[in-house]
Amino acid sequence: MLSKPLIGLNADYKATKGNQPAFSVVTAGYYDNIIRAGGIPVIVPPLANEDDINAILDKLDGFLLVGGADLDPQRDGFMLHPAVRPMETRRESFDRMLCRLICERRIPVFGIGVGLQLLNITLGGNLFLHIPEDLPDALPHKDPQDPGHRHGLVIAIGSIMERVYGDGEIRVSSRHHMAIDELAPGFRVTAKCADGVIEAIESTSQDWFAMGTQFHPENEAASALDARIFEEFLDAIRETAPIALRVAA
Repeated sequence: MLSKPLIGLNADYKATKGNQPAFSVVTAGYYDNIIRAGGIPVIVPPLANEDDINAILDKLDGFLLVGGADLDPQRDGFMLHPAVRPMETRRESFDRMLCRLICERRIPVFGIGVGLQLLNITLGGNLFLHIPEDLPDALPHKDPQDPGHRHGLVIAIGSIMERVYGDGEIRVSSRHHMAIDELAPGFRVTAKCADGVIEAIESTSQDWFAMGTQFHPENEAASALDARIFEEFLDAIRETAPIALRVAA
């Protein structure tokens, strides 16, 4: 019998506001897709101690970096653009430490939305802070009135994205105003929008499975094909996992 991989998920965090206590929340699409792909999701709260994070990572087989609000560009030496809506400081501090440890330990990882952006920044890339200004000829990548907004993709041959989508017209769920500018070393672009905006990346290292999508395959507006991305993630973990994970006693 195959053992199910344990997949960590970070969570969004909302600080105390008025009479509302602080809380964490994870959109169900993230963990539902992990479950459907054959994994067991493990939600990790925003820890502050590096040793505690490492203790959690010791138990996990992979990690899904979920979407959310914007990363603060000031932490990377850039000005704060008026369109940037930074996530809560507690979450961002945790996410940055978490991603650094995941990368150092070469844990299989899949980043979605800001999770992809975090992966790119952690490994030496940077971001466009506001697509409408940085790339004025770009297509709309976010519609505040339509959470199911979709646009087309151009897929790279020989990539995970090609295995998922194959040939033909592809449309994905899009809701972002930031995007990758300079790609981190050790990664390649595997999908772009027709306007050139990077929408998916994957590691070129033979010994580390790492990928990210700027679009949201977990969204309720996503398709059955989108869900196959999670299957690819789990399959890669099983293929590279120790015998103890692949074959239960």
